[in-house]
Amino acid sequence: MSDVRRATEEDAEAVFVLAAEMAVSFTVEREAFGRGLSSVLNTAGAHLLVVGAVEGYLLGFVHPTFYANGPVGWVEEIAVRHDRRRHGLGARLMAAFEDLARSEGCVLTALATRRAADFYAALGYQAGAEYFSKRL
Repeated sequence: MSDVRRATEEDAEAVFVLAAEMAVSFTVEREAFGRGLSSVLNTAGAHLLVVGAVEGYLLGFVHPTFYANGPVGWVEEIAVRHDRRRHGLGARLMAAFEDLARSEGCVLTALATRRAADFYAALGYQAGAEYFSKRL
């Protein structure tokens, strides 16, 4: 039985700690995190999943596209507590999001990453495009 579930406001502190540990390019600020969490929990197409006793989380979005002839699931963030990595938690989060995306009619799931390429390849993901960003 899967121990992946949708996050609630009660998970805020644990998710904040994980997000702060995961972030490389930004410092996660508590006030901004609170606003973002509230928005994610109340926005259609936004999905925050947690695993176990919030030992990991996945933030993903389902949105329409033209190029894929239907909606896609986009994994924006995924983090697993450092001491719980290599225990299948990330794979369970990804599988749960894939199931959710499939149930919402998605034709594919995708993500951008600089780390953990081997992890995603082991789950059947293929490298495809280069990721560009610009700070505003």
